[in-house]
Amino acid sequence: MTDQLTVSVLGTGIMGAAMARNLARAGHLVRVWNRTRAKAEPLAADGAHIAGTPAEAVQGADVVLTILYDGPAALDVMREAAPALRPGAAWVQSTTAGIGAIAELAAFADEHGLVFFDAPVLGTRQPAEAGQLTVLAAGPVEGRAAVEPVFDAVGARTLWTGDDGAAGSATRLKLVANSWVLAATAATGEVLALSRALGVDPKNFFDLIAGGPLDMGYLKAKAGLVLNDQLSPAQFAVATAAKDARLIVEAGLHNGVRLDVAAATAERMERAAAQGHGDEDMAAAYYASFDEKPVD
Repeated sequence: MTDQLTVSVLGTGIMGAAMARNLARAGHLVRVWNRTRAKAEPLAADGAHIAGTPAEAVQGADVVLTILYDGPAALDVMREAAPALRPGAAWVQSTTAGIGAIAELAAFADEHGLVFFDAPVLGTRQPAEAGQLTVLAAGPVEGRAAVEPVFDAVGARTLWTGDDGAAGSATRLKLVANSWVLAATAATGEVLALSRALGVDPKNFFDLIAGGPLDMGYLKAKAGLVLNDQLSPAQFAVATAAKDARLIVEAGLHNGVRLDVAAATAERMERAAAQGHGDEDMAAAYYASFDEKPVD
């Protein structure tokens, strides 16, 4: 291919591993690192180089892609990588970091001569594995040619939200989108829990709304994970959903908006995680409706 790049992927969880795999399949030279090395090692079969440290991973990289747990984690890893970062390289920051962290990450990029792109992605495990994510991106027009092959490899669509990554316009849109996703997920769990408590067959509810304005493919998909006991492997984990919900609540408070549904969703996710469902799909927030796991 004519646009072959050396891409460093820092973070190989649910999303990062899928993105790294698709980058390798697209013909790029991929170097990966993960704090727990065992999560990165399967990518060797796809041609990725498994690095022992972040600095080793970013050595000679044209593009560094971070997709870690949160903003502080992304900054800590980039500090570890700092000695080997190449001035002029692009930093694609895909962690859902929250508005407060973006300025600090962008400042780090500026200090090290990196071209900063705020680029969270919308989608879960299946679209990530299929290379069908939606990339929400903000960054300088003159630097986009360097990162567009990366976005094309991991996503079906790139939506540019601005030309200054430090302004966080892509992250802001991601939080708005996630606020809807998380609210719908929490509501799905409550529908199933109330159905169970009242002796209502959930199928009757789905039949009731079928084809009308209340019908929703996402509702049925998430409900199916609970009803069919398919919560693992997670499409998007409960613990990560709880973190994102808190970022949404904080963003609202800092901008004069009270988000009661997001706050309640954060509490549900945290309760489900405390019950042992943290690594399961976020649909497992269903169990937060019960003091003990219901017995069929």
